[in-house]
Amino acid sequence: MSGRGYTIFDTMIGRCGIAWGQAGIVGVQLPEAREIETRRRLYQLYPDAREQRPPPDIEVAIEGIGALLRGQPGDLSDVILDVTGIHAFNQRVYRLAQAIPRGETRTYGEIATRLGASGAVHSVAQALAKNPFVIIVPCHRVLEAGSYADRMSPHGGSISKRRLLSIEGARSAVSSKTLFDVLLPVAPPRLQG
Repeated sequence: MSGRGYTIFDTMIGRCGIAWGQAGIVGVQLPEAREIETRRRLYQLYPDAREQRPPPDIEVAIEGIGALLRGQPGDLSDVILDVTGIHAFNQRVYRLAQAIPRGETRTYGEIATRLGASGAVHSVAQALAKNPFVIIVPCHRVLEAGSYADRMSPHGGSISKRRLLSIEGARSAVSSKTLFDVLLPVAPPRLQG
């Protein structure tokens, strides 16, 4: 491989993108509302990448991603990720997320505890919000306490964690925040009287 490349490929949830370089995959982009927006997002993230036919190792990753997005087992264990420039803490979070089996979830707190940094829940959430390797590093399998599954990293396109977990047949109860859940923590207390 010379320089960075990218390609757009079909999946059951829409046209995804993948970018790679000499050291491995640099990013995966789930579909935006329109393909042109997916392409624009890839260009913004990897302006030096040129659209080209993927090499065999990237084809293997594309096949694995496609299988997972069809709700089938997909083996991404041999996929090489280029983690150049990614903070060491984030790399540790990504390795733990990769170990979560398909159809299962963990919380940010559980990941922080596994890292030996139980007070680092916010840092774990921030690391996963920056995850450039969606699906390969299944950040959708890591939820807020309470199993809320509404937000995805910017690489998640218009797809929600809830939808990805549904495709995988996740075993845990996944819920959404209600307006009450969102407003309660910021609502001023009522005066009794």
